[in-house]
Amino acid sequence: MFGYVSASTSELTQAQKERYGAVYCGICRRIRENASQLSRLGLSYDMAFLALLLSSLYEPEEIGGPKACSLHPLRRRSWVDNEYISYAADMNVALGYYNALDDWEDDRRLSAKAVSAVFEKHIPSIRSRYPRQCQAIEACIRELRVLEAEGCANPDLPANRFGALMEELLVYRKDLWEDDLRQMGMALGRFIYLTDAAIDYRRDVKKNRYNPFAAMGMGEDPQKWERYLVLAMARCTQAYERLPLVQDKPLLDNILYSGVWIEWRRQRKAAAGGTK
Repeated sequence: MFGYVSASTSELTQAQKERYGAVYCGICRRIRENASQLSRLGLSYDMAFLALLLSSLYEPEEIGGPKACSLHPLRRRSWVDNEYISYAADMNVALGYYNALDDWEDDRRLSAKAVSAVFEKHIPSIRSRYPRQCQAIEACIRELRVLEAEGCANPDLPANRFGALMEELLVYRKDLWEDDLRQMGMALGRFIYLTDAAIDYRRDVKKNRYNPFAAMGMGEDPQKWERYLVLAMARCTQAYERLPLVQDKPLLDNILYSGVWIEWRRQRKAAAGGTK
């Protein structure tokens, strides 16, 4: 369900591209160190956004530098690390695990079972560090499963459940920024859920799987879907603009005001052409 919150790299300056890549590489390195080499296969740019947002808000000390790795042995790549990059790495592993379990329950795909096994042994330590976030992920998946089994015809209900998940991920600590981060997380989660529903509409209908737009009796209507997405992202950016962000603000702006829309239209076009 993730993979929609990414930058429009063609609009970034060279310095911004390097920063974005360094954060992404930092998360990748942390996943390897905190979990395993194989766990890096589930890395998502959504978690780079999470790390950038929290790093911009709290401005922690960072370490970093250029270094080659097993995935890119011939070219040294810049990386950075801080406590929020480590947090994003843990959340990436946790989300990968619970998502794979959900896929296994849905389709009984052996590949999903194998992926969940890669992540499983790392979950107890992540849960001990971040019990609130892991409980939110578990509750979201459990409640979504109930709504899907009931054929819920109100897309707001499952979208709000995913929004509640994103609230907890964005709130790293409970402080004076909690309310704005929760409002931002709820709206961003709704955006991600509804984007995924729109992208998967044809495939879900073909396979007779739950889709909130199909359940409410809506036919394939990308223009109407986009109105849902615009409203969700407007609420997200309204809360986002209240945060006192300076570091990486132009890069974060690129993601929320441009990147998500380019990715939505790219994936929507691919899904409409049957290539997704």
